[in-house]
Amino acid sequence: MSKALPKRSENYSEWYNELVKRADLAEHSAVKGCMVIKPYGFAIWEKMQRALDDMFKATGHQNAYFPLFVPKSFLEKEEEHAEGFAKECAVVTHYRLKANPDGKGLIVDPDAKLEEELIVRPTSEAVIWNTYKGWIQSWRDLPLLINQWANVVRWEMRTRIFLRTAEFLWQEGHTAHATSEEAIEETEKMLGVYATFAEEWMAMPVLKGVKTPSERFAGAVDTYCIEALMQDGKALQSGTSHFLGQNFAKSFDVKFVNKENQTEFPWATSWGVSTRLMGALIMAHSDDNGLVLPPRLAPIQVVIVPIYRNEEDLAKISERANPIIEKLKSLGVSVKYDFDDKFKPGYKFAEYELRGVPVRLAIGMRDLENGTVEVARRDTLSKETLALDGIEDKIVALLDEIQTNIYQKALKFREENTFRVDTWEEFQEQIEKGGFILAHWNGTDDTEEKIKAETKATIRCIPIGAAEESGTCVYSGEPSQKRVVFARSY
Repeated sequence: MSKALPKRSENYSEWYNELVKRADLAEHSAVKGCMVIKPYGFAIWEKMQRALDDMFKATGHQNAYFPLFVPKSFLEKEEEHAEGFAKECAVVTHYRLKANPDGKGLIVDPDAKLEEELIVRPTSEAVIWNTYKGWIQSWRDLPLLINQWANVVRWEMRTRIFLRTAEFLWQEGHTAHATSEEAIEETEKMLGVYATFAEEWMAMPVLKGVKTPSERFAGAVDTYCIEALMQDGKALQSGTSHFLGQNFAKSFDVKFVNKENQTEFPWATSWGVSTRLMGALIMAHSDDNGLVLPPRLAPIQVVIVPIYRNEEDLAKISERANPIIEKLKSLGVSVKYDFDDKFKPGYKFAEYELRGVPVRLAIGMRDLENGTVEVARRDTLSKETLALDGIEDKIVALLDEIQTNIYQKALKFREENTFRVDTWEEFQEQIEKGGFILAHWNGTDDTEEKIKAETKATIRCIPIGAAEESGTCVYSGEPSQKRVVFARSY
């Protein structure tokens, strides 16, 4: 039996790192700052991809693929965008190696210098809008609704698996519209898609809001976001959707002829979520025993462990278990039947608990005689004995119950860790304890920066639909009409 995980209450960071490793989700790569996503972790990501991809297509988007490399001149065309990503860019300057004259290894061939340096994409607005110039001429070409699943590189110095790595996987939507109203509607719609996915698939409640000017995506007019609260009281930005105005259309000279036969620049959006959602999933729900996975994203939703002494016992248990397995599969449930004799049942129970399998069934010879089965659920760590007859429908209902319970638990945690604060003294005291802080802000970059410098708290978002409420800024004492959400973050 492997040793217990570190406790969240004692060292949250160590607990997270060890859980990622022990649950076989991912590991550090030989390439510094990069990760290897292992099969079990990638199976969760694939489920996320599949669900999101279906949601994108249901809202009219199509998938395409664009180059990994962005010419440096493309990135420079939108100045704010270029400045925002400059410090994170990996740059390709040569295209060939050659043998070292001293006979030791390889060196860059100085004769193979690129005419123009290439950026390994940190995001794809530049290369995509350069492409759109050939795709958009008329209002009939709009809206153009494109998504791509890709990898990007942002050269991070301080990394943590899933949360911040030099290379990560994501999707990025890039759309073009005839009017600003259509583009803003698209931006808000896709934020809604992300919120629905987070809550209905990840069982993770999120706040929808707008970023402050200092926190906007480089080159955006407005950035919308979903923010989730992790169990250590820190916020995690879990998805963003950007209204880009006409900035990229103008930078890349993309024009269209409207219905009145006038030439205009189209209006743009971009939106994305990444493998950071894997980190969110782990930190929002898991416990000191291991992963807690919502059934809709669990690679294995049900595991059946036979408890037997010999091959004859196993044959009898399998004869009863196989029809259950087939029925569950026909109901859309992913099932594993673990009759491997290399490990004892107790070891298997602990491993499946560690890996977050939502439901575990144990069947022994006595269960066969009694027509019963032991059912253990991962979210509550509780067990009960149920009749084998009709167990399939009970399991389907139980999976739905677990999905709901995980969400409700996370929602209760967020509610209990959201605080309205009115004085700077209260703010300073509460931020040390963690959680979402709802406080007034005078709307200036200067105040926002001072609060960040003094407390390491940032404005996570200006909540969408928040009620107007007269008050005074928690820091400056100046008038404010609305509370914003502060937190320390990942």
